[in-house]
Amino acid sequence: MTAVAIRVSGLTKRFGQVVAVSDVTFTAEAGRVTGFIGPNGAGKSTTLRMLLGLTSADQGTALFGDVAYRDLSLPTSTVGAVLDIASAHPSSTARGHLRISCDLGGHPRDRVDHVIEVAGLAGYADRRVRGFSTGMRQRLALATALLGDPDVLVLDEPSNGLDPAGIVWLRTFLRDFSASGRTVLISSHVLTELQHSIDDLVLINQGQVAWTGPLTAFATEGSTLEEAFLALTTKEQVT
Repeated sequence: MTAVAIRVSGLTKRFGQVVAVSDVTFTAEAGRVTGFIGPNGAGKSTTLRMLLGLTSADQGTALFGDVAYRDLSLPTSTVGAVLDIASAHPSSTARGHLRISCDLGGHPRDRVDHVIEVAGLAGYADRRVRGFSTGMRQRLALATALLGDPDVLVLDEPSNGLDPAGIVWLRTFLRDFSASGRTVLISSHVLTELQHSIDDLVLINQGQVAWTGPLTAFATEGSTLEEAFLALTTKEQVT
């Protein structure tokens, strides 16, 4: 296992005349869970897509350690990503989908049984994905991201569709993952849950980083993450 921090510097992206992301800079450290939050349309998805090489940046860099995603020799062994839970074919079983993903990523197939257990899919592994609930699809997406035993997880709304037990499971898993010296970057709108899961915070608003640092410094005495978030983003919209 290698300690791999995420280092984003000066990321900028324009779509025509619209500046979606402007000079976004932050670090997600190894051994910590970093929350990436912001209002709808703030630039979160665009930033994550640039980080993973799915959208090209007009300016700036997004690196895992010192390497851009497109230059990683074995990308899914360094970074496990969940941006879309709808990637598995409806007619495939969870186990079949994971085996294909193993082959595509160059991972040993014995990882399939391991991630099925980790993600809590043991009772559903041989069922067709078409019958999965949103929560089970979410677990399958995370299992797929873990096939390469990555050093980094990049997750967009990973608790979507999970029941209360699933949310607690996810929180515990992410804590254990980061405690092993690995890196987690998680974007979510569920701020009440995120407050229990993260160490550090990056807040993006109107395409720019509005705040970055430890969660304890953002959610000050007596305030929740949700209250602090609303206070800052509402203030910036007014100004």
